[in-house]
Amino acid sequence: MLGTGPWAHHTHAPALAAHAGSDFAGVWGRRPEAAAELARAHGVKVYEDPDALFADCDAVAFALPPDVQAPLAVRAAAAGCHLLLDKPVATTVEDARAVADAARRHQVASVVFLTLRFAEPTCGWVAEQVGRSGWFTAAAHWLGAVFPPDGAPSQYADSPWRRAKGGLWDVGPHALSVLIPILGDVTAVSATRGPSDVVQLALRHASGAASTAVLSLGAPKAAAGVGLQLRGAEGVYELPDWTDVPDAYGRALDALLTAARTGVADARDAEFGARLTQILAEAESQLPTD
Repeated sequence: MLGTGPWAHHTHAPALAAHAGSDFAGVWGRRPEAAAELARAHGVKVYEDPDALFADCDAVAFALPPDVQAPLAVRAAAAGCHLLLDKPVATTVEDARAVADAARRHQVASVVFLTLRFAEPTCGWVAEQVGRSGWFTAAAHWLGAVFPPDGAPSQYADSPWRRAKGGLWDVGPHALSVLIPILGDVTAVSATRGPSDVVQLALRHASGAASTAVLSLGAPKAAAGVGLQLRGAEGVYELPDWTDVPDAYGRALDALLTAARTGVADARDAEFGARLTQILAEAESQLPTD
């Protein structure tokens, strides 16, 4: 595993340590003392050099900021390692494309950990909706209180890339990861800003359906929440709640191992991650910079 932040402590490392189908080999981090602490907690090796970790491992899990993750993922793929990536894969189209191209060129499997696509019951719910037809519209919101205006920031607030890129890049991939498989690829996007770091997306999909997504990490605590509603010929369907994030990460690793063993690409792979980056970059380019 590469990374030592809060997500690595609370989700990635415990899930890797508990996974029955793989051996958690070790940890590398940009802060050696944090890597050593996390490695000790799980009884694994601490690596001073990521390339040494790549040489020892069949697969690599990433818990890093996206623009640190991307070049290291390219190196890991070149070393023959399968890639369990975090979202977004990168925050530039060029970097995300480089990861997807490296995975294809070196014939390694890849999976992007998009929580709603691996947690239950949301994963099963998405599969059910994919099987329906006649969708008309959808409305998603992911309003996080990571940087709330009315209280203390969350434990994940010590994250320069989240503060710089906001909800569009941090939670936008989650919303898109559900809307796209159900409604089809995004064929047009427009974006506007609201208060704090609120970004509202208006999307047109290949199916002809239209959707919206309202995204933020700076919501007031009383306004925070996540939801997604689909409307179509068969009725109205609401995204269910979920809580099993560590288990979801284990399922993402299962998906990676399946892709590696079968040679069949997972639908949530680096190519899909690159497409998400392309959509988000287009939306960002439309936002005012003042």
